[in-house]
Amino acid sequence: MKTKILVIVGPTAVGKTNLSIEIAKEMNGEIISGDSMQIYKGLDIGTAKITPEEMEGIPHYLIDEVEPWDSYTVTVFQKRAKKLIQQITAKGKTPIIVGGTGLYIESLLYDVSYGGEGQTDLVFRDEKEAVAKEKGNLYLWEELKGIDPEAAQKIHYNNRRRVIRALEVFYVTGELFSSYQNERQQKESVYEAKIIGLDTARSVLYDRINSRVDQMVAAGLEKEAYQIVEQGWENMQAAKGIGYKEWFSYFKGEESIEDVVEQIKQNSRRYAKRQLTWFKNRMNDVSWWDLIDRPTDQKQVMAEVKAFFK
Repeated sequence: MKTKILVIVGPTAVGKTNLSIEIAKEMNGEIISGDSMQIYKGLDIGTAKITPEEMEGIPHYLIDEVEPWDSYTVTVFQKRAKKLIQQITAKGKTPIIVGGTGLYIESLLYDVSYGGEGQTDLVFRDEKEAVAKEKGNLYLWEELKGIDPEAAQKIHYNNRRRVIRALEVFYVTGELFSSYQNERQQKESVYEAKIIGLDTARSVLYDRINSRVDQMVAAGLEKEAYQIVEQGWENMQAAKGIGYKEWFSYFKGEESIEDVVEQIKQNSRRYAKRQLTWFKNRMNDVSWWDLIDRPTDQKQVMAEVKAFFK
């Protein structure tokens, strides 16, 4: 029999943390973070990391795992999360995976190796970003088409980030990006997973994101970002996160703080849109809820979860 797990997904600022705590209290659960930025120690404000008070005594894992100068891959996440699920289940508790990093969640559910997709080359990424800015997104996409036409067919040329990722996988491993995608499609979930998806009206979500960024700035986000520069971590993987990279031009005196804050908001909104696209296009059997517009529906969500684990 497959191990039963609960997975809560959705874009940033949609209420995943609050729901996970309430369910964990009801279901004797322990929470595994499926977020690619909250694993870094000391990067708390910009990653919207849950505080000890907010945890309400519920054990949380894969938060504050590594130093900001360390690299962290989807493969490392997958191995650690699988082991944690075994340990939590062995204690008679409910494993709850919560996060917005689609690649992490997918790797766990479908046991996809990702091989090279779990590896990174940040210098290569920066080089391709420079090429795209100089010659355009279509030029970069044509390069991918020449290497991996199957991947190019599935990725829009304006999705620069994904195009670069596909090129990076080939550059690092010599394997085609499409081969990893095909691996995912050929597998069924290794767990019996109940997946709860949270979403809300786009305008409401964007307002919540903008408000959250303002709160982060008020809480000291600038100082947190400056430590990255102070320590010389600008080229580290952790420094690429939204909420940090936007400050670097400000620290050089090239932009105003107002411009930086607006960039963070814009990048956060775009990221939320990408998150939703991923979860709705690549994950099956997700039970979607809007608990912002209809908070009383949380009772139904709880009933659904209890029925699943009964």
